[in-house]
Amino acid sequence: MNDTRPRHDHAPQRPVERTASAEGALALRPLTARSIVLSTLLGHHPPELPARALVRVGELFGIAEGTVRVALSRMVAAGDLRQSDGSYGLTARLLERQARQDESRSPRNRPWRGDWEIAVVTTAERRPAAERTALRQAMSGLRLAELREGSWLRPANLDRPRPSVATAQCTWLTGTPDGDPAALAGRLWDLTGWADEARALMAALDRADTLADRFTVAAAALRHLLSDPLLPDALLPPDWPGGELRLRYDAFAAELRELLRQYLSPNAARGGAVR
Repeated sequence: MNDTRPRHDHAPQRPVERTASAEGALALRPLTARSIVLSTLLGHHPPELPARALVRVGELFGIAEGTVRVALSRMVAAGDLRQSDGSYGLTARLLERQARQDESRSPRNRPWRGDWEIAVVTTAERRPAAERTALRQAMSGLRLAELREGSWLRPANLDRPRPSVATAQCTWLTGTPDGDPAALAGRLWDLTGWADEARALMAALDRADTLADRFTVAAAALRHLLSDPLLPDALLPPDWPGGELRLRYDAFAAELRELLRQYLSPNAARGGAVR
């Protein structure tokens, strides 16, 4: 995506269908009313908008008003959204997701001096499945990798709070590996695979020539950033694409914000089409 300026045409366009052969192994989810509403609110601060605004956002992508309103009702019923005075906002679970997405775009790094944070499960061996699942999700959010069952670690270069589920089930330690830390990082994370997919996403952004296509690829890019291990530079392969992918996503996010600002303006003409 070289030109991030809003581009206008005579009709909203649906995204073109993409196959595995066209985009490699990229997992591009279809554009739906639900995905448009969710992505719009996740990218908006505060994450709450009137129904009429979300309907108009749907218009940008050729989604009918009735389809958007049905999606809103279903998302409220599913616990994804809360409704208040004609506006819709994210529920607590999705507010946590927004916080993780914000962190993936602007991680809070701290100087790395070679230390690793280590978490070892020290609760009873027979933990309920719900507790094990909650811990795994928390560790993923903290970007720790599992060395073996019940042992999690990562370089101590991130500044973020530990959720109670992680502190309750684990004993936390600080240490350093005896061997090559870069080799250990390579065993814990598929860095080559992550980098390959990041480059494929940037190439897909370059090829995307409609707003709908750029939206679809950018959403996949944001999901991919959530799995960036955010390692210190010393442990990353050469030409690591994480920073460039963030810049590409930020450029699209700025384009979309400006387009929505113009499109949702009280003075904007209804039915304006976008390419």
